[in-house]
Amino acid sequence: MIIPTYNERENIELIIHAVMELPELFDLLIVDDGSPDGTGSLVKELQRKYNNDSNTRLHLMERKGKLGLGTAYIEGFKFALRNQYEYVLQIDADFSHNPQDLSRLYASVSTGENDLAVGSRYVTGVNVVNWPMGRVLMSYFASRYVRIVTGIPIHDTTAGFVCYRKEVLETIPLDSVKFVGYAFQIEMKFKTWKYGFKIGEVPIIFTDRTRGVSKMSAGIFKEAFFGVLQMTIQSWFSKFERKKYQY
Repeated sequence: MIIPTYNERENIELIIHAVMELPELFDLLIVDDGSPDGTGSLVKELQRKYNNDSNTRLHLMERKGKLGLGTAYIEGFKFALRNQYEYVLQIDADFSHNPQDLSRLYASVSTGENDLAVGSRYVTGVNVVNWPMGRVLMSYFASRYVRIVTGIPIHDTTAGFVCYRKEVLETIPLDSVKFVGYAFQIEMKFKTWKYGFKIGEVPIIFTDRTRGVSKMSAGIFKEAFFGVLQMTIQSWFSKFERKKYQY
């Protein structure tokens, strides 16, 4: 389980406890971008609770400065592959995703049904709580736009709540992933699909954060809007042949 953080002191302890209490006994990697509020220090305190000489379940990767969501996940993916994890999940620290739904995402992949499971806000309508209507519409139509431009057959193309089978991350050349913000989530799903892996959507209810500050900005949406066009055009001239990368 990978959680990228920047100034999530108000949420990090609660989300770690919630993940650690799940029946699947997930290991957890926090990738912290030098949070000034001391998020990393809190994680170090909790490591004494969850780690011992025979078992390390809570890992911390500290980076110097705010380097972007996409690069945080890429570093997390490489960590997971080096350590031979069979399944890799993503979740935000802010409880916008219900940790209980992690079990459903994991089951969707571990049973062999899918290679990538997406916690989807839009597969059964619009399941978003506490967002302003303008943001709901922007998110919903952004996913529609991505689906139309790319042809990717899923409803929630921008979702950040997912579970990957290891083979997917071994096949995608992670160092070639271009986007670092909002569009990162789109690019990973697009490449998963282009390499011929099976993607499934698990319906969830998304609830806006009640603690801390959102990292969303107009620049992130701009990257996604123009980046999707560029990514799609480039794919017309690319071959997606499966081979395994080592990290």
